[in-house]
Amino acid sequence: MTHHGIDLPLSALRTQKSSGIGEFLDLLPLIDWCEGLGLDTIQLLPLNDSGHDPGPYNALSSCALHPIYLSLHALPGVKKLPDCKHLLSTPRVAYAEVLALKLDFLRTYIETTGPQILKDPAFDHFLQENPWAVSYGLFKHLKDRLGHTYWMSWPAEIKESSEKALVKKYWDEILFHILVQFLCFTQMSKVKAHSKDKKIQIMGDIPILISTESVDAWQNPDLFDFSLAAGAPPDAYNAEGQHWGFPLFNWDEMKKQNFAWWKERLKVASHYYDLYRIDHAVGFFRIWAIPHGKSPQEGKFIPENPALWIPQGKEILQTLLDASPMQAIAEDLGDVPPSVRTCLTGLGIPGTKVMRWEREYNDHGAYIPLEKYPRLSLTTVSTHDSETLQQWWQNDVESAKIFAAGRGWTYSPDLTFEHRLSILQDAHHTPSLYHVNLFQEYLALFPELVAPRPEDERINIPGKVLPTNWTYRLRPSLEDIVAHDPLRKCLTKVVQK
Repeated sequence: MTHHGIDLPLSALRTQKSSGIGEFLDLLPLIDWCEGLGLDTIQLLPLNDSGHDPGPYNALSSCALHPIYLSLHALPGVKKLPDCKHLLSTPRVAYAEVLALKLDFLRTYIETTGPQILKDPAFDHFLQENPWAVSYGLFKHLKDRLGHTYWMSWPAEIKESSEKALVKKYWDEILFHILVQFLCFTQMSKVKAHSKDKKIQIMGDIPILISTESVDAWQNPDLFDFSLAAGAPPDAYNAEGQHWGFPLFNWDEMKKQNFAWWKERLKVASHYYDLYRIDHAVGFFRIWAIPHGKSPQEGKFIPENPALWIPQGKEILQTLLDASPMQAIAEDLGDVPPSVRTCLTGLGIPGTKVMRWEREYNDHGAYIPLEKYPRLSLTTVSTHDSETLQQWWQNDVESAKIFAAGRGWTYSPDLTFEHRLSILQDAHHTPSLYHVNLFQEYLALFPELVAPRPEDERINIPGKVLPTNWTYRLRPSLEDIVAHDPLRKCLTKVVQK
């Protein structure tokens, strides 16, 4: 059985009930819409708490969900909601404003409703099954209390106190964060149950790395190597390389602990997802390590010995596969050694095939025929880190001309409705097991459903700090999308062909 679906950052959605940003329960009508179209997969970007950073890959916790996605209107006992209409009409998500408004609202809400939530047996069960929530709550409180400073710079009285003593001292403040996590868990569990009823798979995203500023790094510093920063070497798409700033993993220590950190992370994720994208899968085999104060060009691969890459990656990924019922799908894009892809295939992990990058890189640069895509793969036309199909078509004219010629088309800078529809149909009918595209790639069939400027439909530009990164919002509301009959007919045609 093949699978077909859409990919989006939850933040990009909005409904009439949303409080300034896409929310957990906005997924319910999206699931219903997908079911009616014959789509069975919804891929989401990471939902972890990233604090004040809209970048979902810069998580402050490997387990906690972001409170910004809470559906306020559905909270138990809620009576009056904040006025968020002005935040729903902005072309891009006003992330900082939405977060401040929601946190202010939640503090007042928890003060009045928290005592009733504490009486719910489901809360006790949540706390027993998720002990990480206490450490997370303490960390969040201390971050707030100490002006969001780096935990390594915290006062001696904090560093020298035991976690047990700090929890006892600040329990009332910690409880706020735990209760918010319980509410997030409850809403996402409802989404998972509804998706199961509708036979829709939810694909989560597990970032391989975690922020230096995270509760995980604070609580378990022995699991990390802070002496180097992770990134990516220079390549054809980024001549300067990338400096992500995340710490490396101490894989030896993780192995000594039987990879307990990873197992807990996947256990929590399995409450929400049926399958998950392994971000930067090659990083489990070897990671680009950059000395502090140096440029990405001055980095090196760790382990340095290539003979160690496959044994390391295979052992770690096999452990992850054994630890969870979720299907893993690898993001194996960029400069990935062929031996790594062979290993992924041997482990039964599908790789990712971005159609514009699947080429025979010889003198002619011909595109690999779609029928040669392996069964164990996911086909897509773009990613959240790439240009959209429209941008690529206009900006990389030479490649687009070769692509068009291979289909017997005459290249034109304007990607026609017929050609776009044909590309999307092809993306859904390769031999791949999974076929998933960014939501806006389908909306772009109809100009009224996307921004007038193609660049405004891009989600992220890697390696750059821009106000447009991670603040992308779908132009129409979900209600408008559901009511758009021509889109529904086209999508049905794309999937069924």
